[in-house]
Amino acid sequence: MFPLFLFGYIAQFLGFFFSRFSFFILLFAFLLVSFFGYCSCHISPSQVIMPSNDFVRTVSRSFRVLVIGGSYGGLSAALALIDLSQGRLTRFNYNADAEAPTHRIPIQITVVDKRDGYYHLIGSPKALASEKFASEAWTRFQDIPGLRSPNLSFIQGSVSSVDFNAKEAQIVDAETKNSRTEPYDYLIAGSGLRRSFPTVPQSLRREEFLKEAREHMTDVKKAQDGIVIIGGGAVGVEMAAELKILYPEQKVTLVHSRKRLLSSEPLPDDFAERVDSILRDTGVEVILGHRVIDTTAVETKNGTRGWNLTLSDGRQLKTGHVLKAISQTVPTSTYLPKEALNEEGYIKVHRSLQFSGAIPNPEHHWAVGDLTEWEGIKRCGGAMHMGHYAALNIHQHMMAECTGGKPDYQTLQPFPAVMGLALGKTAVSYTPGEGTREGEDLMKTLFGKDMGHTICWNYMRLGEAC
Repeated sequence: MFPLFLFGYIAQFLGFFFSRFSFFILLFAFLLVSFFGYCSCHISPSQVIMPSNDFVRTVSRSFRVLVIGGSYGGLSAALALIDLSQGRLTRFNYNADAEAPTHRIPIQITVVDKRDGYYHLIGSPKALASEKFASEAWTRFQDIPGLRSPNLSFIQGSVSSVDFNAKEAQIVDAETKNSRTEPYDYLIAGSGLRRSFPTVPQSLRREEFLKEAREHMTDVKKAQDGIVIIGGGAVGVEMAAELKILYPEQKVTLVHSRKRLLSSEPLPDDFAERVDSILRDTGVEVILGHRVIDTTAVETKNGTRGWNLTLSDGRQLKTGHVLKAISQTVPTSTYLPKEALNEEGYIKVHRSLQFSGAIPNPEHHWAVGDLTEWEGIKRCGGAMHMGHYAALNIHQHMMAECTGGKPDYQTLQPFPAVMGLALGKTAVSYTPGEGTREGEDLMKTLFGKDMGHTICWNYMRLGEAC
């Protein structure tokens, strides 16, 4: 396996590629590895990642794992655990010299998610503007080849409470509304943050989402006097650029209350200024330093609904459609006791991702993704990296319980302040080492043709039989 400091550095460097709702191509990791000489030859991911140990033994004990959340972090943890339990290196391992596990461990993983499928969250700006991409962005769990395993099952529902002493969770089924008790040996909390539309769709089933996306697109196409997007964070700027590219005839206005875009992010001014410049060059009207203090619905002459917006400087804006891209994120941790959480509702964890609060059986409770109390910008690359590490450490603890040994946990370092954004036909990125970059070629490298959907899909190997 890679030296921990190098593996963590590369993964965290790659983390900006998955800035809050945007991300960098993980395949670039192979270029980094090759460049620094950690591979002795040119090897494809499938050749490196998952060799099995033909001489493994199967332990007699079995384990039940409950994963709360079926997005980037939860799925990565579940899939990595399946790899390890079957005597293979994880699909996220890039060290050709790493050794596969010496034991197979019978496990049964249950994933609970409020949605009926995997949704490419960071592709929301495009999914809610393009019907073709909307269809690709949401795939039901049952239709994903990489999730068809006898060791893996899914429940569409939500967790209402967790008993750390008994190691039991109460699950409310989304269809029947009935509650059931689910015992577990290990719990992985990865249910993320609650976000409002248009940051994420509010639908819980694929067909409902497609309808929601079509209705949104209709509103955009029919909007007289253009579209106003309120909020100049990552989602707002990406949505403004995407709408202007897909609907060039529409007037698109972005209003942000602060004097610079991305004002809540710990990023340098030149990055925000570059984003501002790209938006204006794309044809988006950008209004900074003024807050929308009133939004009033009005009826137009042809019977359609419009909006009158009043800004803090007294200016009036007339528009046909309003999108509020102000990020109001709320941790979905209400099912956990307060002892496990900080004041804002995020899960307190050690660097190993094990719960660090004053709770019973902390070694059996782990957390990944946006729900953790963790430094840095929230992003899907970081969530998948966390899922990988949580799986490695849980597997270490399982082996220790089976063999009487001591688990050797891997630890993560804080994520650096890095970001990548898709702005129509171009991309802009920032890392401490390279500073701010932009360009159409960068867009192809960072996001491909589908806001990184294919990159994430292939990285987790969702298209391959489990």
